[in-house]
Amino acid sequence: MNLRWSWDARTRDLFRWVDPEQWDASIHDPVRLLGLVPRPRLETLAADPGFMRFLDEVRDELQGYLERPRWFQAQSTGNALRSVAYFSPEFGIAEALPQYSGGLGVLAGDHLKAASDLGLPVNGIGLFYRHGYFRQALSVDGWQEERYPDLDPHAMAVTACDGTRVVVDLAGTPMVAQIWRADVGRVPLFLLDADIDENPKEVREVTDRLYGGDPEHRIRQEILLGVGGVRALHALGIDAQVFHTNEGHAGFLGLERIRRFIVDDGLTYAEAIEATRAGSIFTTHTPVPAGIDRFPRELMEKYFSSWAKECGLTVDHLMALGHRLGDAPVERFNMAVMGLRLAGRSNAVSTLHGNVSREMFADLWPEVPAVEAPILSITNGVHADTWVSPEMSDVLSRYVLPEWDEADAERWSRIDDAGDDEIWRAREQGRERLVAFVRRRLKESAMARGLSSSDVTWCDEVLDAKTLTICFARRFATYKRATLLLSQPDRLRALLLSADRPLQLVFAGKAHPADDSGKEMIRQIVAFAAGVDVRHRFAFVEDYDIAAARALYQGADVWLNTPRRPQEACGTSGMKAALNGALNCSILDGWWDELFNGENGWAISSAEHVDDVARRDEIEANSLFELLERQIIPFFYERYEGPVPRRWVRRIKAAMRSLGPAVTAARMVRDYDENLYEPTAAREVVLSADGWRRAKALAEWKERVGSEWPGVRIDAVETVAGVADLGAAREVEATVVLDGLAPSDVQVQLLHGPVGQNDELDGPHVVSMDAVAADGAAARYRGSFTCDRAGRYGFTVRVVPSNPDLVTSVELGRIAWA
Repeated sequence: MNLRWSWDARTRDLFRWVDPEQWDASIHDPVRLLGLVPRPRLETLAADPGFMRFLDEVRDELQGYLERPRWFQAQSTGNALRSVAYFSPEFGIAEALPQYSGGLGVLAGDHLKAASDLGLPVNGIGLFYRHGYFRQALSVDGWQEERYPDLDPHAMAVTACDGTRVVVDLAGTPMVAQIWRADVGRVPLFLLDADIDENPKEVREVTDRLYGGDPEHRIRQEILLGVGGVRALHALGIDAQVFHTNEGHAGFLGLERIRRFIVDDGLTYAEAIEATRAGSIFTTHTPVPAGIDRFPRELMEKYFSSWAKECGLTVDHLMALGHRLGDAPVERFNMAVMGLRLAGRSNAVSTLHGNVSREMFADLWPEVPAVEAPILSITNGVHADTWVSPEMSDVLSRYVLPEWDEADAERWSRIDDAGDDEIWRAREQGRERLVAFVRRRLKESAMARGLSSSDVTWCDEVLDAKTLTICFARRFATYKRATLLLSQPDRLRALLLSADRPLQLVFAGKAHPADDSGKEMIRQIVAFAAGVDVRHRFAFVEDYDIAAARALYQGADVWLNTPRRPQEACGTSGMKAALNGALNCSILDGWWDELFNGENGWAISSAEHVDDVARRDEIEANSLFELLERQIIPFFYERYEGPVPRRWVRRIKAAMRSLGPAVTAARMVRDYDENLYEPTAAREVVLSADGWRRAKALAEWKERVGSEWPGVRIDAVETVAGVADLGAAREVEATVVLDGLAPSDVQVQLLHGPVGQNDELDGPHVVSMDAVAADGAAARYRGSFTCDRAGRYGFTVRVVPSNPDLVTSVELGRIAWA
């Protein structure tokens, strides 16, 4: 009942020992397994001293894992963090708990697993969907069809939190939800379920399926996740200190917290916002506006007018939380905008995505340069033990570190000591398993469509375990361009059918049920794969899930990624493949943009400057084919020094050496702890003391500074005229009018640095200036800087609000510039 078995090899070996065939038949679900194994087999095992001894060892290892201090406990002397509530609409823990659709859910699952391994006090909050996400099947014509299986929580690795219910209001109709608990190692995951007898039929269907239904169905789900999630924590007696929202779907948790601060603690609306922000973190995963949940005003009024009334507010107050400056009152309510407004700290999920997000949301801080918008970047990572093959894990354990997923760059450099033949053998074993997996899946899919066993014998010859294998597996969205290689079919056929250096391709993935464009891409790939001449080298695997993903990551030689830059927020599939020794071939988007170094894979040229989409796709397809023809295929088949491709393995080592310390979820969660969780917890402790005294003072200060700010200006800036010598110091004085503000309310800053082509400061240094004199409403400030680079060098002066309880000086969006 503890999902640690999903990433612990010895626990999986224990269940495999029970009955290898039934273990596979159960889809690697121990609860289901025990329902399939006959009693005589269990009695035999109970009488087997070897099995019982192994069972005792595995049980003791689990207890030790749950009880021993881990990384966080070793770091936590004096730390402020007590508890994190991590909200997500989906969690991909294991194929046996199908409460995920794709990347966002798998990332959330990896986050919980890494938090467990590191010992962080995290609680997951999500929904239990009675039909999960759809199971994919293909029609005879290759069109995606969706099936929604009934999931019985009583037959899964979850337990009911008996006696605990939460109630939320759905436009006057009470919705009652029960709570299921899944144990993810040391981390509890609580899932809210509305499918219970107390609810009418239309309310029971709120948690029917993931990402299903119309906007009203979605807002009902998100109310249960956000509002119900906060109430569930309270009902369970969990005093959550930090609330982390994984994308905007759970954003309504902020409204529930505001309501509690107003109703229970007597705070004003402005004070409640500051109290909410003190303990809130928002992570955006969306680099395009179209990917953000937005709800029409009529739905917001329908479901939240009672909230506004209880808080003593109008619906306009509510709508302002989800509106950009200048939006009309009837504009849709933007969940990401609310997430950013109600979070003290926010982050994007890769360096490039941070740049895109700051540009996309810059207008929320109107006087602040986009580059300074307060959205930092924490690049995603993947849970190594979940995804890496036993063979590769053994190599890494011997040469890097037994706990290699927590190793630093110096330890990862020791992968160079591994023998080429050892790494190559681990790669071959992964490829062999992938070939067997694809053949089995193809045969099962064909027979499910009514073909006889005689008609599917060709499946036994699909793929070859010695052939260069490229995999593409992810959600089929149009911007990901799964069909880019199909744009030049003759060129592709020549690569697939080469007599001496063939290529083979495996595709997998699902399209959203409402995305006909994504389904059409799947149909095109399936149609190409049906060609008698290429079907042994080109395959589409149906019903992509965690089990299929694991097989592809462990067996791929090259992981292909072809998004239109910069529409990939991060993308983690290539990270999982890289830890298994696959080499990435990708557009420089998401995580690959920051971690590609020229030696650890291949970068497909991006032509985002070309406005014509068809022309852009043609240019980038040509780049991909040239990489395949001139570099990737020749490298793989170069065998001058025996059966092992030495240059290829050297590139694998270079990839592991550079990517290993950067792509694990252990690194990611440590980054969250150090850059977000701990600072947020420390600030929450300060602002909540004495009945939120400092949160109240901060709210009053922000209101006063906001009203007086239009009178703040810089009247004059003085410095020595002439060109400065390299390395020379330059003194600057500024005359600043503060109007009704005190000097302690502001900071006067001197910015200096190289000057760009458009007279902008390029990566300026910021120096605080000192007040040296006052003359009525004006004050003089002085600062100095050194011209430390030759060429055009410049400076400017600005005034920003200053308060010790601000997270950043730009969070008010107020700057007075010289």
